[in-house]
Amino acid sequence: MSSRFVLQSVNKRCFGTSIRAFQFAKPTTTYKSPISSVRTTTSTSTASSTSGFKKLSGYNKSITDVMGKNVLEDLPSEPDIGLSSNINNSIDWYTSWHGLGSKPFSKEIQESLNAKLQPLDIEIKPDGLIYLPEIKYRRILNKTFGAGGWGLVPRSETIVTPKLVTREYALVCHGQIVSIARGEQDYFNETGIPTATEGCKSNALMRCCKDLGIGSELWDPTFIKTFKKEYCVDKFVEHIATKKKKKIWLRKDRSVEYPYK
Repeated sequence: MSSRFVLQSVNKRCFGTSIRAFQFAKPTTTYKSPISSVRTTTSTSTASSTSGFKKLSGYNKSITDVMGKNVLEDLPSEPDIGLSSNINNSIDWYTSWHGLGSKPFSKEIQESLNAKLQPLDIEIKPDGLIYLPEIKYRRILNKTFGAGGWGLVPRSETIVTPKLVTREYALVCHGQIVSIARGEQDYFNETGIPTATEGCKSNALMRCCKDLGIGSELWDPTFIKTFKKEYCVDKFVEHIATKKKKKIWLRKDRSVEYPYK
């Protein structure tokens, strides 16, 4: 059993005025209570190597549990942001299919979503797969719907296996669901799980954007062949560390980078 220090609230008097301060309390034993939204799956053979998952997801005490109820009472209340009456705050996006297929977007929005990609925006992986960087999708969504006019909401719990993080998301634009997809991301050790979680979300976003027509030419065989012939080249390179030779793809305006030469 490990131990930790927590902060406790105490009252002190200074110049005749009662003030609230914090001091370290006695060590308390570590609590283990997994977050309900995160599930870890391990097999008997990998239990020893993945025992840290529960430690990563075991801190679910609220601030009132650690610092005392009075701490939150002393904080100012949240301001009234004046939500419009036409916003349906009762929608549970975790389970709802609100607006899916109910009405098309305006002609201007559809033209923006289906605009042809610029050749300089398209990248190619060493194995020859062309793709649009994730940030480009976000820029197109911001330009089309406006910042705050779209969002990605979770539709399942986060599943963490010994090598993979996966979760299902829904893309909501102007108050209606337009697509649902499952994202995934590999990781190599436990410290990489937070980064893999973000990568999983980005992967789901790119998959959802296919239903909106963003970058649809990336899945068109004719476009792929034409783009690779005009803007890309394949070269035989040597791995600096292993000395193994292989053929990779890269754009004609790029040079071979480490770990290849």
